Amino acid sequence: MSTDNDAPYAIQPGQHWPPGAYPDDNGVNFSILAREAVTAELLLYADGAEEPLQCVALDSRLHRTFFFWHVYVEGARPNLRYTWRVAEPDQDLANAPELLDPWARAVDNRHWNRALAASGEAGHQVLRAIVTERDERDPALRPIRCDLNDAVIYEVHVGGFTRHPSAGVNNPGTFAGLIEKIPYLQQLGVTHVELLPVMAFDEQDVPFNVNDQGLHNYWGYSTCAYFAPHPGYCIDPARAPQEFTDCVRALHEAGIGVLLDVVFNHTAEGGRGGPIINFKALANDVFYHTDPDDRSNYRDYTGCGNTVNCNHPWVTNFIVRCLEYWASSLGVDGFRFDLASVFARDADGNVMAEPLLPWSIELSPVLIGRPLIAEAWDAAGLYQVGSYPGMHWSEWNGRYRDLVRRFVRGDRGLIGELATRLTGSSDLYGPSHRLPSNGVNFVTCHDGFTLHDLVSYNGKHNDANGEENRDGTNDNLSWNCGAEGDTEDADVLVLRQRQARNAFTILLLSQGVPMLLAGDEVLHSQNGNNNAWCQDNELSWFDWTRVESQADMVRFVRELIALRKRHPALRARRFLTGEVQPETGLPDICWHGCELNQPQWNDPDAQLLAFTLAPLQPDEPPLHAVFNMADAVCAAPLPEWPGLRWHRALDTACVSPDDIVPPSEQTPLESDHYEVQPRSVLVLEAR
Repeated sequence: MSTDNDAPYAIQPGQHWPPGAYPDDNGVNFSILAREAVTAELLLYADGAEEPLQCVALDSRLHRTFFFWHVYVEGARPNLRYTWRVAEPDQDLANAPELLDPWARAVDNRHWNRALAASGEAGHQVLRAIVTERDERDPALRPIRCDLNDAVIYEVHVGGFTRHPSAGVNNPGTFAGLIEKIPYLQQLGVTHVELLPVMAFDEQDVPFNVNDQGLHNYWGYSTCAYFAPHPGYCIDPARAPQEFTDCVRALHEAGIGVLLDVVFNHTAEGGRGGPIINFKALANDVFYHTDPDDRSNYRDYTGCGNTVNCNHPWVTNFIVRCLEYWASSLGVDGFRFDLASVFARDADGNVMAEPLLPWSIELSPVLIGRPLIAEAWDAAGLYQVGSYPGMHWSEWNGRYRDLVRRFVRGDRGLIGELATRLTGSSDLYGPSHRLPSNGVNFVTCHDGFTLHDLVSYNGKHNDANGEENRDGTNDNLSWNCGAEGDTEDADVLVLRQRQARNAFTILLLSQGVPMLLAGDEVLHSQNGNNNAWCQDNELSWFDWTRVESQADMVRFVRELIALRKRHPALRARRFLTGEVQPETGLPDICWHGCELNQPQWNDPDAQLLAFTLAPLQPDEPPLHAVFNMADAVCAAPLPEWPGLRWHRALDTACVSPDDIVPPSEQTPLESDHYEVQPRSVLVLEAR
């Protein structure tokens, strides 16, 4: 029925489940949860229209079931845009802001004005949901890699990977552009991409002083629609689900798994002064941590203005259903969760021993067994690396990052902890019966210095962000190798290259799951900016000319990944103990210092550690590695291996192509010692 004979569409009561907009052959059913609302209105827009073509007033007697408002619009089709209005008692529906459907599968952000929305004067300049085609699940999108044990993860920004003019793709900065670069990912040898946020986010969510610099939210940690791929990464936002699944399908066909960096700890609505986008009007006291004395004030454990009340049953269900949708309908293999320690807080911000959300995620029938990676800390000081709640959750190992940075820059007396980190951080994961693959090792990530800048700057240089260099961490654990930033000093440049190779080598020789930052293999620099979250420009973009100009480093990383893959012992499924293994009759690992079997565990000045790794498989060569971050040469003795001779696989002190040598080009060593140069890593294989 319709109350307006001139309206383009007739309406019926519709049904309350499922929420969102679902088309069939005759129209579209719309439903939204608004528990406290006493009136509601659906606004329909044509593509590109400034004004709605129809405003559908809902009658609670016909269009409300439980906490849901719903309506069926006859003749409506995909590509139609829509928003909602709701009003609680004592509110005027006509003056209520238009809301973005939290279950929207696609978003139109062309009319959005965040500043006006924050002031309450946006009118129709809002984010609009788009009705998409019916969800047709594609068996080809089933997960291909559910085990991280053999993974090499590549953290990449979808937009920045192909937005540089040198990318040479047909549709820069899109999912389609990423598809064109899959051959590069295959050649590099990575097994997974971890995509920085691709759920629809608010690019306008920046402070005024940053906005004044003409900058916007680039990283995407400001979600506004959790079920929708970001329209900025699409050629046609109305086809957002299809364009995203095309990308996933292409990556799967290339044998590459897809992990998503997801942001359920806060939303783009921000705090008290932020705009109303959806949840503030639909379920404010349920969805957010609010001050019980003033529900318009938001508790902030994220540093972003608000905190999602993750362990409320409705919010937990919303998050789990969202993840299941991305996994089952869009083909995602697994997820990395930003500031995931927020998931351990109750409605009052207290830390829970057994929070509902982490367990609900990992025990979901759809998600069980898929990679789940927690950034196990939040902005209010809760740090749970090694103790994240749940059973098989993996974690970004921040302790690994910090230790390796300190060791590579030359800090002394770290070899005891270095051995623990190299062998999978058993101190963190062993007591809770977890495995080396529960730790995701990294030296750099999107947040902080790139690898080039880690070895080129002692301090951050974030002036381009418009915050007078106040933003970003001051604790970078970096070393500039003798000159700050750009230099023409040849010795400094040689040392920086070596230090970069050292970091890569330690990472790929460590038990656990290695993660590389896209661009590190071409020594991408952000000019010392360690917080480039708002830099959607060449400071952040992947410069494809460097694939050629830094071909030696690209080759080094490619061969290093190949070395890791040919050594199952570097990917052991259990923690190494140093004990004789019944399968081989050999210790799984032997530790050394400047002398064989004499690691300098108690030497506060030690800067050298070596190990010998026994093979796990019959065709696997034994491996011997020496990490020398001292300023002196070490004449390192080589262990005997009956019937085999040592061959140099890698020496970071050598120049390309001698820095890493594939097995077919290796030659046997003639001496029982090797002169390991200062600040270098040596890797030998026996055959």
